[in-house]
Amino acid sequence: MTGKSDRQLGMGRAITRRDFVQGSSVAMAAALSSRLGAASALIPDTDAADPGAVYYPPTRTGMRGSHAGAYEVAHALARQGAAFDNPVDTGENYDLVIVGAGISGLAAAHYYRQRFGATAKILLLENHDDFGGHAKRNEFHQSGSMVLSLGGTHNLEWWQFSETVQDFMTAYGVDMKAMRKQMEFNYGEDAPNSPAMWFDESTYGVNRLIPRCHLNHQLAPETIDQIPISEAGRDSLKTFYARQDNLFAGLGEADVEALLAKISYPDFLRQYGGLTEDAVQLFHNMEHGSWGIETRALSAGEALWDGNPGIHLLGEPWPDEERNYPVAMWPDGNASLVRLMVAELIPGVAPDATPDNIAIAHFNYGNLDRPTHPVRLRLNATVVNAENTEAGVAISYVEGGQIKQVTGRHGVLACYHSVIPHLCPTLSDRQKEALQYQVKIPLLLTNVLIRNTKALDKLGIDAVNFPGRLHGRFFLFRGISTGGYQHAMDDDGPVSLVFWGSISPPDDAVDLKSQLRGSRQKLLGLAFEDFEREVRTVLDDLLGPAGFDVNEDILAITVNRWPHGYSYEYMDLWDPDFSEGEAPHEIARQPFGAMTIANSDAGASAYTHVAIDQAYRAVNELQDSARNPAAV
Repeated sequence: MTGKSDRQLGMGRAITRRDFVQGSSVAMAAALSSRLGAASALIPDTDAADPGAVYYPPTRTGMRGSHAGAYEVAHALARQGAAFDNPVDTGENYDLVIVGAGISGLAAAHYYRQRFGATAKILLLENHDDFGGHAKRNEFHQSGSMVLSLGGTHNLEWWQFSETVQDFMTAYGVDMKAMRKQMEFNYGEDAPNSPAMWFDESTYGVNRLIPRCHLNHQLAPETIDQIPISEAGRDSLKTFYARQDNLFAGLGEADVEALLAKISYPDFLRQYGGLTEDAVQLFHNMEHGSWGIETRALSAGEALWDGNPGIHLLGEPWPDEERNYPVAMWPDGNASLVRLMVAELIPGVAPDATPDNIAIAHFNYGNLDRPTHPVRLRLNATVVNAENTEAGVAISYVEGGQIKQVTGRHGVLACYHSVIPHLCPTLSDRQKEALQYQVKIPLLLTNVLIRNTKALDKLGIDAVNFPGRLHGRFFLFRGISTGGYQHAMDDDGPVSLVFWGSISPPDDAVDLKSQLRGSRQKLLGLAFEDFEREVRTVLDDLLGPAGFDVNEDILAITVNRWPHGYSYEYMDLWDPDFSEGEAPHEIARQPFGAMTIANSDAGASAYTHVAIDQAYRAVNELQDSARNPAAV
């Protein structure tokens, strides 16, 4: 490590920063035992420096994702058993009340209008200070021009789309082929020396960048010789990468699949790959971005399916080094898709928005929640109770320190599964158990706006993996010119450097759900300063020798912290093979009364298209009863 002080690392620099500490929720929960006190503390006052500023959360930096004010009420409800009784009746009644304004919630509003008419009155309640859920829009303006980056959900796996999702994209003018043509970005695979690996002194005893080094590519002995682990560890890697045989030649295909499904990937590397413990450690956080979990949570079969090395031990050739993952992307990730939906549902928010300008269109947040609009979207509103009534549903939520209630004909819960039993205490025990089976996977994207890419260009890198650091890797985010935004691949800055991954769980967390909960607790326990110190230390040690100045070249930092991130997917090592219709997510998503359940959790798959498919299903499961006369 540099051994530099916080001041030397630039921690005192007057960049836009926020320090939201998880510990504040503990004191807050105590005040919430039966009534909501100290209400103003729940809402993040990120515009306090400029009280006259227009409300526009995408420009906020510091701690984002699950930010202060977004989760404390829910934690008080679910963790401390806080009661939120005697809500104030707002007198508002709707055809549909949606809990959650992420992709699935907004898609539910779209499908409800298709089914029940464009004049249907809809209210979306969102606990965060922005819409979109994990499709969080990150804007930087500290460089004099707008730079967009990724806040969470960020691509379209268009080849997996159902006909329903294809039709949905067509309705919003989304042309995946055109987007692909306007996209040069390839997750940092294209620079001369990328992808690279960097080993830090605090973990490995030396700061060392190894160009053109990726564990998923067949490594040459001279490359392995640079890896700062034991000589025995390097020798085991050389043997592993040089082998080309079939260890299971005497077994049938089904037997091989069964074997690979029952052994963890690290154990596969130890037992069949012959790797030493310090060599296996290099692989631990390789899946922090794509899966959000440690490789010890993956079976060997799952890891090999995802392109991790080892297929050559099954008689297969090494895959082509250049992996092309042909997703379609906007320059703010799927936040542009969310913006297209909001602009269509609430035209007064962005009347001039089109698919061709959606990434740069002006959005007026002041028009999200107008009584004159058929569709309304209410931010900073955390739902605490959802009940069936004779007339439909009653939904209670906390806003501005007050407990309020609205009613509706129908309700769609487009929030994550494990919170629903706390919102709906009258659910059956069987459905509650199924809802709580799925533990969300933590996710982390820390965006660092840097002044230019000169240091990275000098080193010939635009993506680096860090086997010993908090974040698993970073990559430069440029080369997407879609929705009216332009950012050429050869633009040398300003640019966002995206640190992507998750948080390693405690070593003593054995089963997958314990690992996920342990990662979540560690993530919530980190303050913004912890992330800032981490990225400044990494950039100083890695890029400092190439001329990067952490005091001058870091313009802003945004931490997108998602303790409840990716949806839980059934895993070989941890989940049984459920009979059709008996999987927890299938039991969990059953309609009850006038309410149905959407979101990607209901599909047990963490993808945008799954969230849309589940919204379509949820709306079509709603009771087709007569219009609630109270809503007329």
